[in-house]
Amino acid sequence: MAINTADFIEQLKSMTILEVNELVQALQTEFGVSAVVAAGPATGGPAAPVEDEKTEFDVVLVSPGDKKIQVIKVIRDVTGLGLKEAKEIADTAPKAVKTGVSKDEADKLKAQFEAEGATIELK
Repeated sequence: MAINTADFIEQLKSMTILEVNELVQALQTEFGVSAVVAAGPATGGPAAPVEDEKTEFDVVLVSPGDKKIQVIKVIRDVTGLGLKEAKEIADTAPKAVKTGVSKDEADKLKAQFEAEGATIELK
């Protein structure tokens, strides 16, 4: 008796996770395959390597925008640099403002700069 794909998928939807797991194990045994090998992309090639989630980010000032003085103040606040050094970062954009910061801190810094009209990129 042949079953079409749509009917099979409907039957899978009604199964519990435990039942699906037992089905997968039975298929592996019957056909001598591993679900890990069989789970490649639809193109039939090997599965793409999973990249580790990035944990450290660089906050890069792409452009200070129209409110350059306010952006320089933010640079000074977040880096502790003097006026001359902060102005140099704003003048030579794109330039890293902070490097190796957490995702939360990078998002917070980006919001501070964007509130003053600067363009920020997280790398």
